[in-house]
Amino acid sequence: LSGKKIPAKAMDDRACVAAVTACLDALQGMTHQWDVYATATVQEETGLLGAGTAAFYIKPDIAIALDVTFAPQPGVDAESACEMGAGPGLGIGPNFHPKLIEKIKETARIHEIKIQDDVIPGASGTDAWAIQVAQDGIPTLLLEIPLRNMHSPVETIDLRDVERAGRLMAHFIAGLDADFMQTIKWDGI
Repeated sequence: LSGKKIPAKAMDDRACVAAVTACLDALQGMTHQWDVYATATVQEETGLLGAGTAAFYIKPDIAIALDVTFAPQPGVDAESACEMGAGPGLGIGPNFHPKLIEKIKETARIHEIKIQDDVIPGASGTDAWAIQVAQDGIPTLLLEIPLRNMHSPVETIDLRDVERAGRLMAHFIAGLDADFMQTIKWDGI
């Protein structure tokens, strides 16, 4: 393994907590208009209970869920995988708000942060699913850290993907204007 790839147990979801920590650290040096809540939830693998509870309690205006996704490896269809070292995956599908997807892609482009589209045509199996149906519906994004050997004692990530996910979230949050919510609300609702 190169110096950027590390194997360890429980990178699902320790890598995501590291990315959130990197985001919060970066936000300390940025100006932004938003109250930011970071949660590390439980029971994602067994019913999404932690995310649903957190989303219901916090009632966020928007949410970014972070999870791991499959990197290319034997038994994983190449079209379903995100390359390690090529940036975080971005969930694309009916459960993720199109305006948020558009905004985070713009943010990635402006700040030259690599991301990869990950088409998810149905339920993602991540906390994003529970968050987006909480309350009256919460506009949600899903960012994913590519990971090899999921649910094994040698889960492997590329640290650059963790860093990019954290930096992307920070720039995304800092780039949201105070009136951003008006651009994503439906008329008449």
